[in-house]
Amino acid sequence: MNRSELVSRIHAQKNYLCVGLDTDITKLPKHLLSGPDPVFAFNKAIIDATKDHCMSYKINTAFYESQGLKGWESMEKTVRYIPDTHFKIADAKRGDIGNTSAQYAKTFFETLPFDAITVAPYMGEDSIRPFLAYPDKWTIVLGLTSNAGSNDFQQLTLGDGAKLYERVLATTASWGTAGNLMFVAGATRASDFAHIRTIIPDHFLLVPGIGAQGGSLEEVSRYGLNKDCGLLVNASRAVIFAGSGEDFAEKAGEAAKDYAGAMANYLTGVRG
Repeated sequence: MNRSELVSRIHAQKNYLCVGLDTDITKLPKHLLSGPDPVFAFNKAIIDATKDHCMSYKINTAFYESQGLKGWESMEKTVRYIPDTHFKIADAKRGDIGNTSAQYAKTFFETLPFDAITVAPYMGEDSIRPFLAYPDKWTIVLGLTSNAGSNDFQQLTLGDGAKLYERVLATTASWGTAGNLMFVAGATRASDFAHIRTIIPDHFLLVPGIGAQGGSLEEVSRYGLNKDCGLLVNASRAVIFAGSGEDFAEKAGEAAKDYAGAMANYLTGVRG
C-alpha cells in the first residue's frame, strides 16, 4: 500500500485507528480454548467486529513467536485474513547487519503479506536499507517510545545539544522518503509531538500508548496530525480485551467505534 492509497483509505474510513492484535493466549475467553486454534479464532472475530471502524492492524509478533510453530501458523492465518483494504503492520522490531535484515524483509514482505515492519535503528543505515528496497512497503523506525526505559538512551543529550532521538529522526529520514518511512512516537509523550513535527513534518507516525497505557487521543491528534493525517494511532488491549465473555467481539467493535468517532471529528478539523 503506497502513501496515496494509505491517505485515501484513512479519509474514506474517516479514522486513523490501528487495532493491535497483541493476542495473549492467557487472556482469551474460555469458550475459545477448546478449539483447534484459539488465537486465530479470537483474531478472526476481532477483525470481523472492528474492520469497519479501523484502517490498520498491527500484529505484535512476540505474542505468536512465543507459541512456536503453532503461533507462527496463527499469525500467518491472521495476516492473510485481514482485508487488503487495511494496512498490515508486523510489529517485529527487527534490524541487523545487511544480509540478515534482507532475510527479515523477505520474511515479512514476501513470505508474509505485511505492508510494514517496525525496526530498531541502533545498528545504522545498512541495517535498514534492505527494508527500504521494497516498493510500496513501509519501514517503521523506533523514534521516541513510551516506556520508562526510553530515558536511558533516547532522551540523552548529545554534544551539540540535540537529544539522541532527535538525531535518529533527522538522520533516518534522510535514508528514505515520507512515502516509505514512518516513525514510532509514544502517545504518553504527546507534548513532544509538536517538536517532532518540526523535524519530520510530513512523515507518518505510528503511535502506541493509547488506552491501557494512558495516552490521550485528543493530545496526540492536536499535536501530531498533518495535512495528510500523518498518524496511525494504535489501541491494543483497550480494544481487543474490552470484553472477556462470549460477547468479546461485540465489545471490541464498540470500543473501536468509539475511537473512530473521535478521530472523525479530529480529521474534520484538519481538513476544514
